[in-house]
Amino acid sequence: MVDETADGGAQGAAATGAGAAASDPKSKVNWDDSAMETAFANVVNIQGTREQIELFFGTNRTWNVAPGRDVHVDLTNRMILTPYAAKRLNGILTRVLREYEARHGVLKVDDA
Repeated sequence: MVDETADGGAQGAAATGAGAAASDPKSKVNWDDSAMETAFANVVNIQGTREQIELFFGTNRTWNVAPGRDVHVDLTNRMILTPYAAKRLNGILTRVLREYEARHGVLKVDDA
C-alpha cells in the first residue's frame, strides 16, 4: 500500500475525487493496491454518453500493417468513468505528458 499526504499526492487526490483531502493538509490518501491488476495497452478508444465516459484499452496484434489490410486489436479492458472523473483524468494526463515532453521531447502522434 502506498500512503501519501494530500500535499505530496495532490495528483492522486484529484484522480480519486478526494477534494476534501486535497484541502486538508492533515488528511492522507491511502492507496490500497492489494487487488490491483496490471495490463499493457498500445491502443485506446473512447466513447461517451451524458452519464458516462467509456475508455477501451487493447493491444494491436497486427505487426505488418499494409495499405488495405485490416488491423486486429484485442480489447482487454474497459474503464467506465463519470464525466467529472474523466475531466480530472484529462487534467492529470495533460500535466504528466507536459512534464514528460519537457524532459524527453515532444511526442508526435496521429490524431486518427
